[in-house]
Amino acid sequence: MKVFVTGAGGYIGGSVAAALIKRGHQVRGLTRSAAGAEQLKSYGIDPVMGELDDSRLLMQEASVADMVINTANADHQGAVEALISGLNQSGKRLIHTSGTSIVGDDARGDFCSEVIFSEETSLAIDPRKQARRDIDLRVMDAAKQNVHSAVIIPSLIYGHGTGVNKQSIQVPFLVKNALEVGSVQIVGKGLNTWSNIHIDDLVNLYLAVSEQAPAGSFYFAENGEAAFSDVADAISRRFSIPQIEHLHADDAVKRWGAARALFTFGSNSRVRSVRAKKELNWRPVHVSVQNWILAGYQPQ
Repeated sequence: MKVFVTGAGGYIGGSVAAALIKRGHQVRGLTRSAAGAEQLKSYGIDPVMGELDDSRLLMQEASVADMVINTANADHQGAVEALISGLNQSGKRLIHTSGTSIVGDDARGDFCSEVIFSEETSLAIDPRKQARRDIDLRVMDAAKQNVHSAVIIPSLIYGHGTGVNKQSIQVPFLVKNALEVGSVQIVGKGLNTWSNIHIDDLVNLYLAVSEQAPAGSFYFAENGEAAFSDVADAISRRFSIPQIEHLHADDAVKRWGAARALFTFGSNSRVRSVRAKKELNWRPVHVSVQNWILAGYQPQ
């Protein structure tokens, strides 16, 4: 099968592409640079030179692919529209990647929310994330155009990737920051809690969705959760950095920017993967980001 992957040089896309190639599929990956093209080639991926703003290119690649997986940018509506146009009335699969920050709250690190979302509950979307959720809904609605669409919504991802980019976002950032400043910094009390998912389990979900998911579906991706105070404690122990520093949310915004401080590290994002386990028989095996850190996490 010919699969077109946006974000094939990234953490999620690269790991998914590696798994597809291992299964014998031909993967084409979007890249913006000659250096990126060479990296993709070294992993057995056929590079496609271009950007997400290249609508005609995305339409063309989608039209000749047997399946499209979009992992490059959860917020790029133009790219999604181009991919849907290229797949229109084809009956072929489109898998779009979102993120559970869509249900993030304004905890600023100071409390653990009792609210837990699943595919079978109503979702409370922060107005600042509504545009992302609208893209999710657009992808799901593409099923009406005979596009076999699905949305995967990962929580905090950990584990080493198997593609070009080995690093996720949240844990590596906290570790790098801690090593630079000499203390493990978190937002507020660190009581805010995120669900999490190991990259290997997430890749297996993509494979299951690519083979079994009904058109117009969406799936949360999680298997476990942790408060950021517990993640910080694991980092402190793993790297022998005794001080855990609780940043006021306003100070965190000044240092890291509002999106990172208030959503990535300051919010609650608690979800449950009900539908994937029930519909797709998906069985994730990794359950603890803290154990993974303590087992010897090493920044790349």
